[in-house]
Amino acid sequence: MSGEQSSAGRLYGVGLGPGDPSLMTVRAVEVIAEADVIAYHSARHGRSIARSIAAKHIRADHIEERLVYPVTTETTDHPGGYKGAMEEFYAEASARLAAHLDAGRTVAVLAEGDPLFYGSYMHMHKRLADRYDTEVIPGVTSVSAAAARLGTPLAEGEEVLTILPGTLPEEELTARLASTDAAVVMKLGRTFTKVRSAFAESGRLGEARYVERATMAGERLAELADVDAESVPYFSVAVLPSQVDAERPRTPERGEVVVVGTGPAGPLWLTPETRGALAAADDLVGYTTYLDRVPERPGQTRHGSDNRVESERAEFALELARRGRRVAVVSGGDPGVFAMATAVLEVASQKEYADVPVRVLPGVTAANAAAARAGAPLGHDYAVLSLSDRLKPWEVIAERLRSAASADLVLALYNPGSRSRTWQVGKARELLLEHRAPDTPVVVARDVGGTGERVRIVRLSDLDPSEVDMRTILLVGSSQTRAVRRGNDEEITWTPRRYPETEPDGTS
Repeated sequence: MSGEQSSAGRLYGVGLGPGDPSLMTVRAVEVIAEADVIAYHSARHGRSIARSIAAKHIRADHIEERLVYPVTTETTDHPGGYKGAMEEFYAEASARLAAHLDAGRTVAVLAEGDPLFYGSYMHMHKRLADRYDTEVIPGVTSVSAAAARLGTPLAEGEEVLTILPGTLPEEELTARLASTDAAVVMKLGRTFTKVRSAFAESGRLGEARYVERATMAGERLAELADVDAESVPYFSVAVLPSQVDAERPRTPERGEVVVVGTGPAGPLWLTPETRGALAAADDLVGYTTYLDRVPERPGQTRHGSDNRVESERAEFALELARRGRRVAVVSGGDPGVFAMATAVLEVASQKEYADVPVRVLPGVTAANAAAARAGAPLGHDYAVLSLSDRLKPWEVIAERLRSAASADLVLALYNPGSRSRTWQVGKARELLLEHRAPDTPVVVARDVGGTGERVRIVRLSDLDPSEVDMRTILLVGSSQTRAVRRGNDEEITWTPRRYPETEPDGTS
């Protein structure tokens, strides 16, 4: 980076590695040797871990700038609170370094681990790097050091590694731990109890390891579940290592079935809770198309089947669970909306499966996904119906359509058509036109979230049954639903939340 002042000194952010001085890079040692000023952060007690790592490379003729934090974990009477006190400190510290740089001196700011990875140096960098020539010397992070000390891969193949600060809220930690393959949680110390609870709630505690002061004096390795919270220092991490080739935690004597919804399409529509359930399962059971949306994981067995064998699939899943397996039954959308939850619970109600635990986890429904793409057509009362007459007579469907339409409800119509059912959409349109104006907005949404997504808003009278198939959902507006074109020629539709009041004579 080129500075504005050619006569000014050069700023270095020097990564020192995780603690063992022998893990400093050659470049880090060179920069310290060349520097005029050595700066480092410390608490009020004056001891600096960064300085102790680099101590044998610091000479008597080096100018030392000790940047002492005004507050660490204690409270402060600063009018701006903790944040205000720290902002004032960083401004003052950067000004001290700027004075050296303006005088033409080279300044090396020491940083444990890597300077731009949860480090204090970054606060100096953001305030000075645009004004002075700057170089950052990367260092070995505590994450890499912890994995090396554990002697286990951190992430392998297509696994996702998530780095989390322990200061996050417990629910956020739980959600992220449940949905990732591998993880490292940093900044433990006073957050440890919360972090361990998050590992337990996410079902990952049995896999988690603990590393304290990696590569430093007093290093300690342990199972996370066995660590005494009172003994945990700030310089420690919790590690959820790679699960490739890892021995999965022992399956409980009594298994369970979790029915999960994958949403209308791929991974973007999965909830963290669903991701966690899928990751923890021994077996995945479902319609092959929906199973293909779920990433493959080591140690899991996938049981795909045709879409028309729901009861058989449910019984198979419950049998696996009765043998102690953790089973995830995979459904599209929300499993409780025209999907697998009903089939599983129906079979689970039989006497032989009465003791098998069954949970249902919600997913994004096709109706909600389509509505969001089109605007807010479901903003007021609405009814959800399936036009499939495979499991109920058309007469029942027609009567429900008439009732919902006469009640002026917005309609979400699932399963509107297929290769073997081609007339239902046309008949439904006829029934609805008895109660709705021809220009009533209808959202025609196909493959929402998928590669073939197409969402259009048409008039009810213009609804073309030939354009509707099993991957399509229809949202039919009420008398109050509006459709407009905005400035960018985008058409949107919404249903007002306020409904017109009815006068005593029945008029609105």
